[in-house]
Amino acid sequence: MIYGIGTDICDIRRLRATLARRGDRFAEKVLGPAELQVFQTRRARSEMRGVAYLATRFSAKEAFSKAIGLGMRTPMAWRSCEILNLPSGAPVIRLSGALAVWFGAEQLCAHVTLTDESDYAASFVVVEKGLPR
Repeated sequence: MIYGIGTDICDIRRLRATLARRGDRFAEKVLGPAELQVFQTRRARSEMRGVAYLATRFSAKEAFSKAIGLGMRTPMAWRSCEILNLPSGAPVIRLSGALAVWFGAEQLCAHVTLTDESDYAASFVVVEKGLPR
């Protein structure tokens, strides 16, 4: 049974400007530990790829917060929701802390898809209830 659906689009140019103003503090606020490592590696190779990675993760977390119906309030927190990739490249949501506890207690399962183009990153999240994880 579908519990919630969320979508978000992010202007990569706006995120690039935020990074220019605030430096890495913005990325450190939004990204969890595993995501931050990937961001730094990609950004070291190509500034554009790093910023696009940050934008897709930002967008996916916004979409996830909408799908669970909480927005950005407790137990939802930027760093407790990580959007990682399986070896196949498929994106997955990994939760931690109070958000993971709440999500498990609600018996929820999330599916995410991401995309980015030169100026925009978008994501779509479907959260189901009562499915085995």
